[in-house]
Amino acid sequence: MHMVYSVAVAGASGYAGGEILRILADHPEIEIGAVTAHSNAGTPLGQHQPHIRGLADRILKHTTVENLSGHDIVVLALPHGASGEIAAQLPAETLVVDLGADHRLESAADWEEYYGSAHAGTWTYGMPELIIGVGDRQRSQLTQARRIAVPGCNVTAVTLGVQPGIATGLVSATDIVSVLAVGYSGAGKALKPHLLASEALGNAVPYAVGGTHRHIPEIGQNLKKAGAQHFSISFTPVLVPMSRGILATTTAQLAPGVAEPTDEQLHAIWSAAYADEPFMQVLPQGVWPTTAPTVGANTAHIQVGWDKKAKRVVTVCAIDNLVKGTAGAAVQSMNVALGLPEDLGLTIQGVAP
Repeated sequence: MHMVYSVAVAGASGYAGGEILRILADHPEIEIGAVTAHSNAGTPLGQHQPHIRGLADRILKHTTVENLSGHDIVVLALPHGASGEIAAQLPAETLVVDLGADHRLESAADWEEYYGSAHAGTWTYGMPELIIGVGDRQRSQLTQARRIAVPGCNVTAVTLGVQPGIATGLVSATDIVSVLAVGYSGAGKALKPHLLASEALGNAVPYAVGGTHRHIPEIGQNLKKAGAQHFSISFTPVLVPMSRGILATTTAQLAPGVAEPTDEQLHAIWSAAYADEPFMQVLPQGVWPTTAPTVGANTAHIQVGWDKKAKRVVTVCAIDNLVKGTAGAAVQSMNVALGLPEDLGLTIQGVAP
């Protein structure tokens, strides 16, 4: 029986809200219901998301439980700290997908340390490709889930890049170094001086340096699920003048007792890990990822190599932070929870150049 699910999107005027609306507008099993906002309530959606022509005349409603209720699915594209109270009032049978950080972490102590507020609780984690234990992936946990926490975009790039080495016992998770080039949409849509074009163009800006970035405990949570006993990372994101994309370069030492691998061996291990994953693309050996081919697509492009001088495994992962890093992962996880084909409404085709 063909069934169409109604979806409400809260935070529809922001980048993440706009991106999930763009994807859902072409999803064959979805009908878009209420679109809501906070300060932009009462204005047409097209004023904020002019590229979504089919919904341009929709008037943004206020983000209230009343406006979100009555839908099969509610997507929360809200700032951290704003989702928990609303979600707690929605019916248990409603599929609620949180694009924010409120429900990602399992440790309340980690949440309180990095976010400085009370923990709202832990939901089913929305990264189907995450390796959990031996022979299992996170998608098995997503089946029939009714509360889904979408991963952080930087977390996605680092986790997907390095987890095959962790899961196979090849690399150690106690001395990981990750440097990320991040597009400005990852900083959100709020008007701030350092986000102005006059400040950003021709400029690379590091942020949350020195172990302060809120995605760090989430990366550790993922890699421990993949098999890491202990975890330590030097994590440095850098805003670069592009609107979309993340290029995450992550290096790690070999686990104790592991012989030095060849590039061919590493490529075979990473390729085997993702052989059955439709959105994971380990590139041909010698071809390193760039961000442009992932724009608009729910894909992660990955390469791996061996640094003979530094004695470290090097992985590079490119994603579109708004698609595979946020809205695409949400729709992918939503599909799994609803029992739909996982790739429904999603594409692996980028829009480069």
